[in-house]
Amino acid sequence: MDASSAAHTVTLNGKAISFPTRLFINNEFVESVSGKTFAAIDPATEQEICQLAEGDKEDVDRAVAAARFAFEEGEWSELSSKQRGDLLYRLAELIDQEKEALALLESLDVGKPFFESFNFDLKQVVDTYRYFAGWADKIHGKSIDIPGNNVCYTRHEPLGVVGLIVPWNFPLQITAWKLAPALAAGNTVILKPAEQTSITALKLAELVKKAGFPAGVVNVITGFGPKAGAAIAAHMDIDKVSFTGSTFTGRKVMELSAASNLKPVGLELGGKSPIIVFDDVINMEKAITDSYYALFWNAGQCCSAGSRIFVHEKIYDEFVEKSVAMAKARIEQTGNPLLDTTMQGPQVSKLQFDKVMGYIETGKKEGARLLCGGARVGDKGYFIQPTVFADVEDNMTICREEIFGPVMAIIKFKDVHEVVRRANDSIYGLVAAVYTRDVEKAMFLSKKLKAGTVWVNTYNVITPQTPWGGFKQSGHGRDMSEYALAQYTAPKCVIIEYQTPKM
Repeated sequence: MDASSAAHTVTLNGKAISFPTRLFINNEFVESVSGKTFAAIDPATEQEICQLAEGDKEDVDRAVAAARFAFEEGEWSELSSKQRGDLLYRLAELIDQEKEALALLESLDVGKPFFESFNFDLKQVVDTYRYFAGWADKIHGKSIDIPGNNVCYTRHEPLGVVGLIVPWNFPLQITAWKLAPALAAGNTVILKPAEQTSITALKLAELVKKAGFPAGVVNVITGFGPKAGAAIAAHMDIDKVSFTGSTFTGRKVMELSAASNLKPVGLELGGKSPIIVFDDVINMEKAITDSYYALFWNAGQCCSAGSRIFVHEKIYDEFVEKSVAMAKARIEQTGNPLLDTTMQGPQVSKLQFDKVMGYIETGKKEGARLLCGGARVGDKGYFIQPTVFADVEDNMTICREEIFGPVMAIIKFKDVHEVVRRANDSIYGLVAAVYTRDVEKAMFLSKKLKAGTVWVNTYNVITPQTPWGGFKQSGHGRDMSEYALAQYTAPKCVIIEYQTPKM
């Protein structure tokens, strides 16, 4: 079925699931102006799932016009903050009701195991919409005492029309991180999902309409970055862009935004995150297991992947041996992402598969010791064996560049000051983790590590209540938590002079 039809149906694990294939503009699913379509590909089989509408500049213009009208003059502009919150609660309930279907579609499109999509991604998606629904009527300013006969107060007002450009590794989850606070604050939105993984964004649009959001509040443009994404970044009538993706593309988004109307840009970009395991670790098995999931979750396709694992020389050999054993067991659990027994699915695309395989070859050539994996799994689909390198040095490519694949790099260190310097020797600064029983050491490292999040004796604790973002070339601005609301509002200062009453 092509994009000229309103919907496409797939059967996944015996469940028939339909989803729209057109652009979503002004609460209607519509053809692209050009009539072009592109293929959504199943990364586990390399087969086409369906054809989706390919949006470009003209479609972005239509969506922005609808969003601008909704913000300035439409029903959305007249709703109270409580009513906005009620709509977000309603959307959360609809997602909760459809979470199995949404998780199956996410696993089909991204290739991630169903147990990840259902138990983690969709759970956080629902929690995020509920969290920001509660914030909608709690966004307020301050009263400020200033000299003279003046009353001064601030208002936190929505920015207007916001462009949200989300990546392919966690499509629904990162959409929620951006869409929920943007709507809670009163903005209208143009959402551009990654071309590799657009299906669940269109299914979400269906639920947005069902929840009762007014026309023009949420618009979804599927298509490619150089056309649809660039049009959003460069649009003169979009008031802000929030982008999650590669550092390279983030620079392009900033350049286009600056060259147009100087709109503010929020960026959550790459990472090369350090995990530091000291010889006084409280629980060695937990540190090894946490590091395993920190790297191999979603086939290593995480900006927060623990891709540089620094292990103290006294426990290095034991850590490496046990990590390799876990990774080898995972090879047998790599396959069809829809099966409950699958722990690792494919890379999202042929491009990503080739990139990761290239890094593995580079690691071998530069002298890192390959102890596990390093090869393709099967002959169909973009599957790569869980791969472990030991004796990795700081100057090696696999230690410096973001791989975005199931490639673990284990590095030896001697003392605390040395490892702080080496951990910070990166262009990135998204997250970091420290494993130690020494509170003073943990506090010292938490302060010294240049990262937006530092976990101590744990990893990947990510909740709607906690801010998410990075230092250095991992971006700026924050998703989630109360801090995210500041990304979608602007403070307005109001000063009113009054006369002293005559006696």
